[in-house]
Amino acid sequence: MLKETLIRELAAIVGEERVVTDPEAVLDAAKDYIGYRRYQRDDGHNRVPVAACVVRAGSTHQVSEVLKFLNDNKVDVVPRTGGSSVTRGLEPVAGGVILDGSDMNEILEINEEDMYVTAKCGTPLEYIENCLNQKGYTAGHFPQSFPLAQVGGLLATRSIGQLSTLYGGIEDLVVGLEAVLADGSVIRIKNVPRRSVGPDLRHLFIGNEGMLGFITEATLKIFKYAPENRWMKAYGVHGMKNGLNLIHEVMKEGYRPAVVRLHDPVEVQQVLKIDAPEGMALLMFMCEGPAGITKATGAGIEEIAARYGVMDLGTKPVEHWLVTRNDVCNDMDKPIYYNMGGVVDTCEISANWSVIGKIYEDVCERLKAEIPSLILCGGHSSHSYMQGTNIYFEFGYLVTGGADQAESEYMHIVSIIMEETLKYGGSIAHHHGSGKYRTPWMPLEHGSSYPLMYKLKEALDPNGILNKGVILVDKK
Repeated sequence: MLKETLIRELAAIVGEERVVTDPEAVLDAAKDYIGYRRYQRDDGHNRVPVAACVVRAGSTHQVSEVLKFLNDNKVDVVPRTGGSSVTRGLEPVAGGVILDGSDMNEILEINEEDMYVTAKCGTPLEYIENCLNQKGYTAGHFPQSFPLAQVGGLLATRSIGQLSTLYGGIEDLVVGLEAVLADGSVIRIKNVPRRSVGPDLRHLFIGNEGMLGFITEATLKIFKYAPENRWMKAYGVHGMKNGLNLIHEVMKEGYRPAVVRLHDPVEVQQVLKIDAPEGMALLMFMCEGPAGITKATGAGIEEIAARYGVMDLGTKPVEHWLVTRNDVCNDMDKPIYYNMGGVVDTCEISANWSVIGKIYEDVCERLKAEIPSLILCGGHSSHSYMQGTNIYFEFGYLVTGGADQAESEYMHIVSIIMEETLKYGGSIAHHHGSGKYRTPWMPLEHGSSYPLMYKLKEALDPNGILNKGVILVDKK
């Protein structure tokens, strides 16, 4: 279909004012914060495929009508809200359409009896949290993208928050949802506490990254908000292995602190810049909820920590982290590292307790040995479970060969992280989603279950118009 015809037909569906064709605005809607794309963008090298236009849908009905039209005409489309992707998840197919739900911005209900909040896909998470706090509640979800995040993107990427060890990931918080399939069909999954009526259909859309449908509305759990009952403590720990063992014991004993973070010495000194003993890892805990529970949890953690020869650093490191934890959102468009000739980024994985330390050590060892331009190699654990935890690798390297080297070096680093994680049976993505840059490793990640992904795609999006390139390796 000709670009002019496509734009005209879309304008007839949603109105001319909702079809954006300005070249800079179209590029901005596809913008991604993966490290090498940021370098290319700041260095004047745009290598992102250019969409024909952006459609800013204002309602579920408009999403439905637009998708039906695009499906009938086999036009590729990328669903979008929020725009804080770091995985190339929003990059379109050249000549396709970006369908943006950011204008669908409304809290539909705060139900204090049934303890949930319902909001449209473009509603900012920060706005929801502020409204809940005024009523004495919290959604319990605080991703690092908190100031930028919107409801639809949180569900689509299977987001997690910094207080996840207590509240869980977004998959634990979703009660019900509404989504639109590629053919325009509107699907609603009702709000009930639990069901035993077959597979849980919420999970077709939670984490689907826009390849199976467009999430237009979600209902999330809410919790009583009592920050005055918080207990917090930081410790200096001799080595990541000791710190991981300590966390493992806390989890195995059944404690549920809201925050459990272990930063290696590199991050403590170069990234966090927190006043902590040089050469020691930094372990931070925070508990919240009813006063009796936080007090008992804190006492249990102190008892376990005492057995590991830790250094008590008091509460100041945790207080500092609470204030600065989302500062990165203020700098996402500022080329700080690129002006210094480097790229700095992250990559998060997860694994069981029995292997997570080996993955951390082997990745760091290989990065130092194989990446001559490496200037930063560190990581932290920030989301723990009874079975294991995550490692959020942070890496940096110098760019001396322009945009091509920026990309090739980045993917070399990522490939090392993917290979070591898969070698030990871990998962190559803990909470950012696959996006498009992790897709080549998806067959190894899913193993014998991977063909089911294609069957779902064929059933729900037979024309293959939705976010081509995420999760599924192209069979052609």
